[in-house]
Amino acid sequence: MLFLLILLLSLLAQFFLPWWSIAVVCFGVAFLRAHRGGQAFLAGFGAIALCWLGGALFWHLVTDGLLSSRVAALLTINSPWLLMAATVLIGGTVGGISALSGFFFRKALR
Repeated sequence: MLFLLILLLSLLAQFFLPWWSIAVVCFGVAFLRAHRGGQAFLAGFGAIALCWLGGALFWHLVTDGLLSSRVAALLTINSPWLLMAATVLIGGTVGGISALSGFFFRKALR
């Protein structure tokens, strides 16, 4: 349930807010709903990684690989697939750490 809630709310937030809104969503949802720290981290990491993987694959397929290839070349990465992997890892890490922070913040308030 935590995974789906983070996934849906962060997907909705990214349509209207900057990229870092995922951190606020993960923090808030984990603050309210997480029962364990590991659960919070994995739900935040997995939901944001899946969300950003979907976005990266969407733009890669829509532009026929042109956009991701040019951005990869701009960042001196050899492959657009490595760029997508880095994107997923960065997004997932932000989501996981934010969710874990929300869980620990609630625990600290008790």
